[in-house]
Amino acid sequence: MPLGKKLPDAHYLHQDGLAEIDKQLSGFIIAVSNALKIPLDDWQVIKLSKTEFKLSLLSYPTFFTEAYPALTQSVTVDLSKLEHRITQYLSSDNPPILHRKETMLPSSHASYDEFEAITQEGENAGLYAKSRMIGFKQSWEKIIQQHGYELVDGRLFRSSSFSVQTDSSNIDRHKTALVRHDLSSPMKHLAKQSYLNGDYSVFDYGCGRGDDLRELQAHGLEALGWDPNFCPDADKVESDIVNIGFVINVIEDAIERTEAIRGAWHLSRKLLVVSAMLANDSFISQFTPYKDGVITSRNTFQKYYAQAELKGYIERTLDENAIAVAPGIYYIFRDKIEEQRFLAKRHQRHHQWHQITTPTPTSEEQARLLFTQHQTLLTAFWDRCLELGRLPVDDEFAESANITMHFGNAKKAFKLLIQVQGESAELEFKQAIALRREDLLVYFALSQFEQHKGYSRLPDEQKRDIKIFFDTYKVAINEAKVLLFAIADTQLIEKACTDAHDNKLPASKLNNGHSLEFHKKYLSYLPALLRVYVGAAVQLYGELDEIDLVKIHITSGKVSFMGYDNFDTSPLPTLRERIKVKMWQLDVDFFDYVEVDKRPVLINKEQYMNKNVET
Repeated sequence: MPLGKKLPDAHYLHQDGLAEIDKQLSGFIIAVSNALKIPLDDWQVIKLSKTEFKLSLLSYPTFFTEAYPALTQSVTVDLSKLEHRITQYLSSDNPPILHRKETMLPSSHASYDEFEAITQEGENAGLYAKSRMIGFKQSWEKIIQQHGYELVDGRLFRSSSFSVQTDSSNIDRHKTALVRHDLSSPMKHLAKQSYLNGDYSVFDYGCGRGDDLRELQAHGLEALGWDPNFCPDADKVESDIVNIGFVINVIEDAIERTEAIRGAWHLSRKLLVVSAMLANDSFISQFTPYKDGVITSRNTFQKYYAQAELKGYIERTLDENAIAVAPGIYYIFRDKIEEQRFLAKRHQRHHQWHQITTPTPTSEEQARLLFTQHQTLLTAFWDRCLELGRLPVDDEFAESANITMHFGNAKKAFKLLIQVQGESAELEFKQAIALRREDLLVYFALSQFEQHKGYSRLPDEQKRDIKIFFDTYKVAINEAKVLLFAIADTQLIEKACTDAHDNKLPASKLNNGHSLEFHKKYLSYLPALLRVYVGAAVQLYGELDEIDLVKIHITSGKVSFMGYDNFDTSPLPTLRERIKVKMWQLDVDFFDYVEVDKRPVLINKEQYMNKNVET
């Protein structure tokens, strides 16, 4: 399509240009608008995605009256899912704005020459040198000011006073850099999830005094960093993983804050880690308000966030999905295949398979002998089959070459195992199939909750799973949606809680009609419906590393997570923190019990434990 503004991932076109493009395409665009009952007057620009089957109807009501019109509404239509999302910018202080308007119009259009002249003004002033920084109103206005210009009636004029002193010059940003004696929390989570195993390069954007970097480098990792106060001359280097840890909350300039997070995202090849300080209103109220944050007693600025607020800010800034890993810590994946691997691993149960089958006598002496000769190899192969719920392909089992060498292929090795081990092995494998299918169903349900990418973005191993367990992706997603929507049915939730308490959980406390409480280590025992219910809450809150007990609120769409001091060792542990996730509001409330002597004591701890069950 020759007409339109062309970006790497999208194509933009004004309504007035529809007559110049393929009639079938223009007719389809109008049909989508009509199907959604969006009048043509309510949108001016169409955005066609190049990477996904999506289009967006963008409302720029001042397209012809302002040089750089602001977006007031976006309707994004996912044509593969037949879903749409409406985003409002009318009340935003920093909406997206439009440049190079002439590219979206036919060259014969009456406004083409005027818009081309406006673009040329910006080019001559050097305003488009950093194209990724100009997409939002405040950033654009700041760039105009930095280049010594100002907008008068939509046109650029030299500013009479470019340098302006602000109160921000008195903020002591350098005092916010902490001296650490172990890895920071974001880095610890990366280590826990095997992202610091040496396979990935790491860049610390805002590294402070470099404590994390020294530790990573001591372990032989390729780790570099930059900091405006302590390492200002270091290069900003593109890396697999970029961490911008507790940086955005100390930047008092909202525009600079946005530029920082976008700059970090620009450097990441696979994963960006964003973290910020969280606090509630009562804590914030003790400080002096300043801009959208506060001034601390050390004369440092802090912008404290709520969990949901931080997620929303990241997603609006980057237009990417932010995955909660812990309170105040989010992962944003540029590598969408890696994102799916991370999410699938998060929702997969890790079973401790106990060998319940033993070789039994068989009339086929050769098979028995072959099994005995290669028992170690076959046992490892069998464990992998149980883990996957299916036969592994070559790249899914490290000893595949030896399987082929000794048995011909995986199917023959599996047949030998069943032949030698008998009926009990068949039953064990059927159980593994059922468990793996349920794990996948939970994963796909929660993927819908977060609106993750489609089939083409899935890793090859998950595509194999779909073929084996569901036949088609459509079947898997339809079943997952049924499961996801069921979490809104309080009767089903109550029934599932009762069943879990009576038949599945090793230990739990059921408050009939109100709640189900249990230890987090028993999460994998829950039925699929409750795993999705709790999983949705985990996606809003993050990992449960510091949590001991989980409470499912049956009728209110809430889940509470409780963390206790010395839960495992004390007969009367005290409540340290309580988190209430309000799923229908997509919000998280934090309750910290700071005064140690006033912390509630957990009575009857034994009802949450079962010493006869291994986890």
